[in-house]
Amino acid sequence: MNDKPTPEPLELTLVRDHTVYACVMGSRAFGLATAASDTDRRGVYLAPTPLFWRFEKPPTHVEGPRDEEFSWELERFCELALRANPNILECLHSPLVEELTPIGEELLALREAFLSRRAHTTFSRYAATQRGKLLADLRNQGAPRWKHAMHLLRLLLSCRDLLRTGRLVIDAGPHRDRLLAVRRGEFTWDEVDAWMTRLVEESESALTTTPLPEDPDLPRVADFLLRSRRASALGEG
Repeated sequence: MNDKPTPEPLELTLVRDHTVYACVMGSRAFGLATAASDTDRRGVYLAPTPLFWRFEKPPTHVEGPRDEEFSWELERFCELALRANPNILECLHSPLVEELTPIGEELLALREAFLSRRAHTTFSRYAATQRGKLLADLRNQGAPRWKHAMHLLRLLLSCRDLLRTGRLVIDAGPHRDRLLAVRRGEFTWDEVDAWMTRLVEESESALTTTPLPEDPDLPRVADFLLRSRRASALGEG
């Protein structure tokens, strides 16, 4: 009889023991939560450097272990942030932080290093894809999914203001009541579509005078990642 305990899955260990930053995202972070809203959790873990010395590398992301929870390995997270992935950039700006280590604090201190004019392209492409899905719902079902329309409007507002100010703010703020009215279906599709069109045009205009740099600060991010890997290899932190 084998009484040896079953080893824990590596994924569980990485999230439980090596998370450097964890936050709540979705409607709760955007200030748009209702009584029925889920709690969407996102995190970043630093896989121990010795794991990269094996043929089988640690996973670049982990789903779970809790419902609605998703985490990225630090290097993968930084790669996506440098590409101005909307979901990743917004994750760095959540007001609802649940876990933060010294390395996580350094990551948050790099938020501005990830921001660049690339955000206009990535946010716009993502928005165009989501808008296409809403139009497909309108054709096939007679109405869009109003919750998705609300979140797309919030994203477009965030993109416009990022280009105008150089700062990414994900809270719906003064637009909250109007956005929740969209979610409840209190606007016609033509009204919502017109609002989306106006926000796209305002983003295009803001791009011409944006304070954002052309590219993110890759050397600064690369230095942070190298120092984090070295500290892990030396058993520090």
